Amino acid sequence: MIWFIILLFVLFIAAAVIGYFRIVQLAHLNGRRVFISLLILLILLTVMTAASWLGIFSPSFAIKVTMAFYLLAAGFFLGYGVQLIRLRSKAGDIEYMYRSPWIDLAPNLIAAALFVFGVYRTGILTGGLFTGIGITSGISLIAFAFLGWTLHIVPEFRFKGILLLDQYIEWKRFITFEWAAENTLCVEYFTEDKQITEFKTYIPEDDQKMIERILRNKMDEYEENRKKMMP
Repeated sequence: MIWFIILLFVLFIAAAVIGYFRIVQLAHLNGRRVFISLLILLILLTVMTAASWLGIFSPSFAIKVTMAFYLLAAGFFLGYGVQLIRLRSKAGDIEYMYRSPWIDLAPNLIAAALFVFGVYRTGILTGGLFTGIGITSGISLIAFAFLGWTLHIVPEFRFKGILLLDQYIEWKRFITFEWAAENTLCVEYFTEDKQITEFKTYIPEDDQKMIERILRNKMDEYEENRKKMMP
């Protein structure tokens, strides 16, 4: 049993390292990749269930595999969240971020609910019988709640750059902006491999002059850097 616990710890640390260095990023995801990933996961679950029914896998083996998956997910979520905190610190103070009750309150409430449910799943709150599945699934929920708390769904325009979900766009990679619609701001920037791309975000009318002033100041401040990156 001790070797299995050590294996789970090693898997947790490895997944945390993968999450911290963002080997998998949200920008890499698209409909096709998400569908393939879910299909592979469904196939694995089906194979494991069928093997358990046929007696190929013992129930204890299936439980150990499930615990390993839970801790892999937990490690990845934890490492990813820590990296997002580091990026937020690296980007400096917020100069502008669209705020509303849905943006500020709802995600935090969901994260808090997941955290409490995760603690409940571990058995700590009930003081009942602790199980491997309960502990590992609870840890994965707590880690996912932590990631949800660190991940913001709206762009953050900060002193040293823009945080777009899990992407850090330094101001030297910012190209220009325009209003794609009445309240829709379109921002063009260079990716890390110097490809030009864009994102769009909602800006209320009362905040438009503020964000225009910030972006124009950044364009002027980093004009020389932008010229060097232009093809």
